[in-house]
Formats: sequence, structure tokens, C-alpha cells
Amino acid sequence: MKSGFISLIGRTNAGKSSLLNYLLNEKISMVSHKQNATRRKINGIVMHGNDQAIFVDTPGLHESNKTMNKLMIETAIKSIGDCDLILFVTSVFDNLENYKKFLNLKRDVPHIIALTKIDEASDKQIFDKLSQYQKYADEFKAIIPTSTKKQAYKKILMDEICKHLPEHEYFYDPEFITTARGKDIYRDLILEAIFECVSDEIPYSTDVKVDKVVEKQDITEIYATIVTDNKHHKSILIGKDGATIKRIGINSRKIINQLVENKIFLKLNVEVDKNWTSDENAVKKSFEY
Repeated sequence: MKSGFISLIGRTNAGKSSLLNYLLNEKISMVSHKQNATRRKINGIVMHGNDQAIFVDTPGLHESNKTMNKLMIETAIKSIGDCDLILFVTSVFDNLENYKKFLNLKRDVPHIIALTKIDEASDKQIFDKLSQYQKYADEFKAIIPTSTKKQAYKKILMDEICKHLPEHEYFYDPEFITTARGKDIYRDLILEAIFECVSDEIPYSTDVKVDKVVEKQDITEIYATIVTDNKHHKSILIGKDGATIKRIGINSRKIINQLVENKIFLKLNVEVDKNWTSDENAVKKSFEY
């Protein structure tokens, strides 16, 4: 029996959240084509035979002087020191610059590389990328080509991950798939809908607070507040005649229904807190689970 923690590390938009959802067969982590969408680390628990792998999805590694982004980077780097294994996630189409930067970080734990999106690449592209990484073969334990679109790759990746986990009793009940509370997952999934529905900088100056969740036999009621940093952004989030907030609500319910079988009632409000993105304590609180 093995049980351990694996930090998912990589650049923004490397596909870490998609990979976590793929390994879980459930959507608990937000996914967006926009950069820096993941803000909070979230644990996903995968049972593989008799072994328990606890994946920690982290914000993408990037460079920024903004308060929120700096704290996101700190969260990702801290997770490197709190795990048993690092899974460095990178696309077959990425160059090796981000991997080289990762190697410069202080690391006391081994890592393996998940080379994603191979279903979109030719055999030659895959072979060439594997050859490039072979220059660093002394650094990693393994490099595993994978694709979140094909289930066949899951066993190969999980076999390799569990090989490097310590012998240990389970940290969590094998029936659990995450340590996050339902309301915290809903918060991120609503934020994902905002990223989908609103363009430019607005999602980055916006967060979600889930005020209350009421679980009934055939319906889950979610009451949430969208927080943004100025009145102009608030008016855009609401939209003309409430069109945008309605679209955000529809998308949110659609995303949440991938996780919850109940009918979803969702009530969204928008409020302004002009200091929340620059106040370090406020940002740290928004990162909490």
C-alpha cells in the first residue's frame, strides 16, 4: 500500500487542471483557455489499485509583479516542498524554457514529466520532443507521453506515479475524490464560467464568494456573490438588461451539473470591492479553501 502527495507543476495553461480532472474522471478543478485562471491549489484523490495518489493542482508558474499573481506563484512554489513527487506538466508543443526554469527551483523531491497533447502531434513531433528532454535524463525519473482525450494513457501514467510514492497508510477515505468542500468547488466553477463569458482583464479582477449552499432532495441551491474591483466592471458583468450575468449563470449551472446530479438553482449577485486585488490579506483570503 502506497499513499502520497503529487504536486502538479507547469506554466500557465499547461493543462494541469485538465489532467487532474482526467485522472479523477470528475470535474473538480476549473479549466480555461485564458492564462492564470487557476488561483487556489486543490487536492484531487485518485485510487490506483491499492495505492492512493493525492494530486495538488497549483497555479501556473509565471513572472509577475502584481500582488495576486505573486501570491499565486508563492502557492505553486510552496507546494513543491510539501509533496512526495512532482509531476511537471508540459505540452508536446512547448519549448523547454519553462522546464529549465523549473530545474533552477530548489527541489528535494523527485519529478516525472507528463508530456501532454500528443494526440494533436505527429509521431515525428513526439519523438523530437522526447529527444530534446533526453538531455536532462539525469534530472527526471520518467517522461510519460499522454493525452487527456484517451483513457488508455491513464494507467501508464498512474503506474509510473505510484512507483515513486512512499509506503504509507491512506491519508484519506478511499471514497473521497477531493479534500475541498462543495462550496469551494462551486466557487471555482462559477469563476470558470466568468472566464468563459467575459473577455479581457475583467476575470482577473473578479472573484467569487459562495455565501450559502442548500442541499435538498432533488435540487441544490447555491447563493453566490461575484466580487470585482470597480463599478465599470460590475456593469459589464451584469450586462445590458442583465444579459451577461444570466449567461454566466447558465454556464455555471452547466459546469456544476457535470459534478452534481441534482437540479441546480443558482442565485448570483455582483458587488464592488475596489481594494481586493491589491490588498494582500484580501487576496490571501480569496486563495483559501
